[in-house]
Amino acid sequence: MAGQTDKRLAELGVTLPTPAAPVANYVPAVITGKQLFISGQLPMKDGKVQLTGALGAGPSVEDAAAAAKLCAINVLAQAKAALGDLDKIVRLVKVTGFVASAASFGEHPKVVNGASDFFVEALGDRGKHARSAVGVAALPFGASVEVEAIFEIA
Repeated sequence: MAGQTDKRLAELGVTLPTPAAPVANYVPAVITGKQLFISGQLPMKDGKVQLTGALGAGPSVEDAAAAAKLCAINVLAQAKAALGDLDKIVRLVKVTGFVASAASFGEHPKVVNGASDFFVEALGDRGKHARSAVGVAALPFGASVEVEAIFEIA
């Protein structure tokens, strides 16, 4: 039987993908106490990064926000794999979004809003979170965006 979060994702037209396997020496999720830490997720779909390049020198803010949403979907896929049931999420505590960007680019918050908005759509009040939006010189596989998250769990 699908939980409330799964039903909400279906209403949004979102199907969680098979979570990506780690590409280096780390694990995708760690549970400690009542916290679930999800490693950084890229905008991957069907095994391919969907948006590459640095903001301010290539991709648009709108395209990068859509990529951030895809990262958030991948975060929830990892959370579901770790928990078995997304209804075990008490709340999303913290999101960190990394944006590959030129030195002159300053719209990181608009990009990471793609993830933040999705988390609130999917989780309701449980999805409201603290956040950092950070510009970086480069991300793995040339990705434009990466998102990691910390959840409180039951």
